[in-house]
Amino acid sequence: MTNTDAAHQGARSRLVVHTEPVDELAPLIPRADPRHPLLWMRRGEGIVGLGETLRIETTGVDRVADAAAVWTELAADADVDDRVGLPGTGLVAFGAFAFADESESTSVLIVPELVLGRRDGRAWVTRIALVEQPDADAAGDGDDGRADAAASESLEIPEPAPRRRVPRVTFAPGAVPPERYEAAVSEAVRRIDGGELAKVVLARELVGELHEEDGLRATIHRLAEDYPDTWVFAVDGLIGASPETLVRVDHGTVSSRVLAGTTARGAGEASDRQRAVALTESAKDRAEHALAVASAVKRLEPHTARLDASPEPFTLQLPNLWHLATDLKGTLGDGSSALDLVRAVHPTAAVAGTPRRVALSVLAELEGFDRGRYAGPVGWVDGDGDGEWAIALRCAQIDADGTVHAYAGCGIVHDSVPADELAETDMKFRPIVEAFGG
Repeated sequence: MTNTDAAHQGARSRLVVHTEPVDELAPLIPRADPRHPLLWMRRGEGIVGLGETLRIETTGVDRVADAAAVWTELAADADVDDRVGLPGTGLVAFGAFAFADESESTSVLIVPELVLGRRDGRAWVTRIALVEQPDADAAGDGDDGRADAAASESLEIPEPAPRRRVPRVTFAPGAVPPERYEAAVSEAVRRIDGGELAKVVLARELVGELHEEDGLRATIHRLAEDYPDTWVFAVDGLIGASPETLVRVDHGTVSSRVLAGTTARGAGEASDRQRAVALTESAKDRAEHALAVASAVKRLEPHTARLDASPEPFTLQLPNLWHLATDLKGTLGDGSSALDLVRAVHPTAAVAGTPRRVALSVLAELEGFDRGRYAGPVGWVDGDGDGEWAIALRCAQIDADGTVHAYAGCGIVHDSVPADELAETDMKFRPIVEAFGG
């Protein structure tokens, strides 16, 4: 099911896009909308969206395909003047998709009125407007002038806002208390040992209340400072800092980063290094990681002319933990867009399990709550179909009434220990809980 906002329901409208370079836009986060932030960045570079020119909402099993179809039509009709030509310039939409086919959460692509961007030492501003498409017999030399005027009426570039304190949110267990989560892990191990499946990812939810309307910008700033090597994102109330690249498409190349296998950081340098080495030598973690990599390769390979993987998993260092990681890089072979690949790859074994169909059924039965957009695709797409998409991890969804749902999950395999998996979720909750003052 698809819904496009009223501004685009008239068939005689088109997007007019103008991107031009500017001297400097740093820092980006203080320019974001505090109540409805749209943001995608890593290491201080990325894009921020302001206002909303149009919104595409989809639900159900075809949510990604439906959104991609509408987006392709919009992009084909758009009038784009891009004078910068970097990833994130020209026509772009920010997106977040629900994890499950049956989720009650909507999936969205949001086209902002104004996009501020920084990449490779260059900065730009993009203005996007929706203008009435004249009848063919009324078209004339004046059309471009009307389009330029419409694009120039967008929002002004905001000055950076002063930094505020991080809002304090007190979190409590949601529908699944810790003891029930451990019981779910035990049941999952039983089914794995019985040969029903090889791996399933089980998540937990924490719930809190946000009472400060201007607090999200400070929370995002905290995530970006504490986790600079992650994808920091904010789309339609979903905010987080994900270390896992679902898929990135740029002029015919494709890349992905697969994470599975986790351990806590050590207390000192020697202990920290020992933990990293132990992770690389852990049969349990390597087996879990291999399943995730095989799943990603299986889903991407049909769309590529060539796909290479890191020869061995490497350890990815984050401030609070170590991950086993594998990078995939390749060349597209069938002209797929970023959204086409999002559809093909999601959900990965890293956030669902193996075999995928069985794992999805088991996690839906054992978790006890709707994941919403947690572990779903989040990112951006441009008018050419290129884009960057992460898996929505280390994240929270802020509802319109101020309710905050935070999420964390673990991959369960045959030798998983319930108490250890519960402790791992606590570790994975840390980034978002601390970003809310916890």
